[in-house]
Amino acid sequence: MATVVLAGGGTAGHVEPALAVAREWRDTFPKDRIIFLGTVGGLENILVPAAGFELVHIPKVRITRKPSLSWLRIPLDFFAAISRLGSILKDVDLLIGFGGYVSGPAYVSARISGIPTVIHEANAKPGWANRLGALMTSYLAVAGEVDSREFTDALITGLPLRADVAKAYESSFTDFARARSAAKERLGFNSDSPLIFIMGGSQGSQAINAAVEKAIPVLVEKGFSILHSVGMGNVLPSAQSGYKPVGYVDAMADAYLASDLVIARSGAVTCSEFRTLGRYALFIPLPIGNGEQRHNARALVENLRAEIVEQSNFNAEYLITHIDGLLSHAAAAPNGGSDSDLQAAQKIVALGEFAMSKR
Repeated sequence: MATVVLAGGGTAGHVEPALAVAREWRDTFPKDRIIFLGTVGGLENILVPAAGFELVHIPKVRITRKPSLSWLRIPLDFFAAISRLGSILKDVDLLIGFGGYVSGPAYVSARISGIPTVIHEANAKPGWANRLGALMTSYLAVAGEVDSREFTDALITGLPLRADVAKAYESSFTDFARARSAAKERLGFNSDSPLIFIMGGSQGSQAINAAVEKAIPVLVEKGFSILHSVGMGNVLPSAQSGYKPVGYVDAMADAYLASDLVIARSGAVTCSEFRTLGRYALFIPLPIGNGEQRHNARALVENLRAEIVEQSNFNAEYLITHIDGLLSHAAAAPNGGSDSDLQAAQKIVALGEFAMSKR
């Protein structure tokens, strides 16, 4: 029986792929022990226990994107995390990392302890933790083409999908038109009305929500149906005929399937799930960071399944002016999804098994 530790806490973009790999590992090696690393305030505290996996905490090593006085704490926080990891990683057979706050110290601690490490990079531009880890292991995997010399020779696996998204593709690929119509009805919308699905991530986006709020009267007047995920921490607007605001979408696979147009951030997980089930998207990259969200959407734009608008240009007037053209592009887009990410979790598990065999 092996013990496998997964490091991918912080945001859904790190946790969801890690959970997909954990489920695949559990299905393949049911006797193995699986442990997740996380921090006290991360989203993993909700998602990991709900999925039935063990979660342990380490101190957060937070590195702001711009230099600040908080950087003076980085060495202390990093040392505290490695100190805690010393006991957690004792007798561990494999570490699989997905980036985020917990991954950097985990990579260093695993290297010190001689634990084989697999790293999966979901974004087109890797963050600091995975770039650091890539210097310590040769077992690297990426969701797609990556703009980083450290990952030049990495195994291209795709991005591990949530179970509901993978199952939705498998049940839809023979007749996507019928599946899309059925999903629209399950969500309570008129199957004959174009459906626009708007979301700004698990916490929502104030900028997107503000633009949508001002545009709703015109969009509803045009006869469009709108599913608006405002984020769990935001005030829920009033519903009206054709407009359904929610804090969080539970039936995410149905939302992707049913939508004629998705308006969203272009995080790696969102792009992957959209690519699998969606039809056409308007992506609004997060304006902070290292530009990874713009790069994430690049292939979908090149394949005529999406377009990009900068947040500075996205407002109610833009949405009202461009909505007819966007829906026209959606109607011309391929009706089917993509199976390019369906085997990602299996490939990462196989890479992890290989890494352990070489220890």
